[in-house]
Amino acid sequence: MAVKYVLSEKGNPQTPEVAKKWYATAKSSGELTFRNLSKEIAEGSTTVSDTDALAVLNELVKILSRHLENGEIVRFGDFGSFQIGIKSNGSETEAKFHPSLIKTSKVVFRPGIDLREMKNNLKFEKTQR
Repeated sequence: MAVKYVLSEKGNPQTPEVAKKWYATAKSSGELTFRNLSKEIAEGSTTVSDTDALAVLNELVKILSRHLENGEIVRFGDFGSFQIGIKSNGSETEAKFHPSLIKTSKVVFRPGIDLREMKNNLKFEKTQR
């Protein structure tokens, strides 16, 4: 199956005199909820119920959050790893830098080998908005 995309014309607000260009944006074809994920895990196993899988996934989110808040990289083996990334305004000197210059944070996910291979082998298909 192919990842669907739509095209949209966008200009650069910093240089409005430059011609607009067309860019692709991935279009989702649905979603998998946390509860449905736990059911799929349970269906693939004869020893785990969907309630058990849901309980483990809920605990996983709590533990992931706690370790990310502590500044740790959390590695999930072949699945990939998570860590916190930040963006800040600059200061003239190291001594003048203050944490208030940090503007945003995000969770950075680095996929493991299976997800990287999947990503590298994706097929794409244009669709309607």
